[in-house]
Amino acid sequence: MTNSHLYRPAVYRHFHRIAWLAVALAACVIVFGAFVRLSNAGLSCPDWPTCYGKAAWPTHADQIVDHAATAIRPVDPSKAWREQFHRMIAGSLGVLVLALALLATRKRPKGWLHVIGASLAVAIAIPLYMRGMHVAASSLAVFGELLLLAGVVRWSNVDLARVSTLTLAVIIFQALLGMWTVTWLLKPVVVMSHLLGGLLTFSLLTWMAWRATDIPIRIAGAAKLRRLLMVGIVLLGIQIALGGWTSANYAALACGTDFPKCAGQWWPPHDFREGFVLWRGIGVDYEGGILDNQARIAIQLAHRLMAVLVFGHLLALAIRLLRSPGLRGWGTLLGLLLFAQVGLGIANVVLSLPLHIAVLHNAGATALLFVLVTLLARLRAPDA
Repeated sequence: MTNSHLYRPAVYRHFHRIAWLAVALAACVIVFGAFVRLSNAGLSCPDWPTCYGKAAWPTHADQIVDHAATAIRPVDPSKAWREQFHRMIAGSLGVLVLALALLATRKRPKGWLHVIGASLAVAIAIPLYMRGMHVAASSLAVFGELLLLAGVVRWSNVDLARVSTLTLAVIIFQALLGMWTVTWLLKPVVVMSHLLGGLLTFSLLTWMAWRATDIPIRIAGAAKLRRLLMVGIVLLGIQIALGGWTSANYAALACGTDFPKCAGQWWPPHDFREGFVLWRGIGVDYEGGILDNQARIAIQLAHRLMAVLVFGHLLALAIRLLRSPGLRGWGTLLGLLLFAQVGLGIANVVLSLPLHIAVLHNAGATALLFVLVTLLARLRAPDA
């Protein structure tokens, strides 16, 4: 591994601008992806990466005749554009992340060659997959990922080479999850993982953008606050995973429109064992959900109970920030976002899951994550 005291190349002067553009685009991809999922458009393009064989999407049903994808889903142009447009903006994000990785590794010995070689392996895998050569495509994709991970292990992070390469590896795996979301017919564990992968990409980009911008917040007790922030990020990540699991299993209204009770009871009949089986095989169409209501109630109860724990920790963190000079604005923002997120979650239930509120609930989780990662990236101990 390169010694950081011997090798300190400067970050490219426009790196932070590209990183912030990627952060904004990643947020759009996450929120629009939530819109696609919650509007039941996740299987509106049953093939990948094309949509009924088209690079864009069919605008009329009669444009598609005897395409294999029609055996999975009839053409619905009103939904197909949502899924394919989501793929397009996600692809644009991938290009930005590739650019960041190339810029960060440009002064590393053969760094750009390392990144381009891995990316080419993945790029060649796509047409092979489309031609049905799945083993060859998978092998190339795995090779590309391993090549990137080798760079992550080998390089330091003084020039953001490690984090940018890791982000590229994550977004490539995220593309694979997007493919499996479609080809495995909305399998819940894949849908949940796809959501988490998007938020991990967003978090890495946010951390990278702040580090490249380099405007630290120096306060006494930064180390303890950073530990509390890391706990908050872990708890929020678990809650987001539970939210993704709730959505993927169509359990958002398992309790009806009751709150804080569930189906008229504080602790209704439930089945946690069945509700949290992660793997159920391939070939099942999961659109609309396949679980009975007791399993869905268990999922909804878990999401609500975890929400209480996350709320308590983040509220305590917001109060601590409010009491810290220089961080009161961030404490106020965290508190406002926290209460708004709880309100949106309750509104989802009592108003029977309106699409705009459900999408805003996803956006709220993204905003909370942004605040926590921002503070984690910026907080530093005072200079000696």
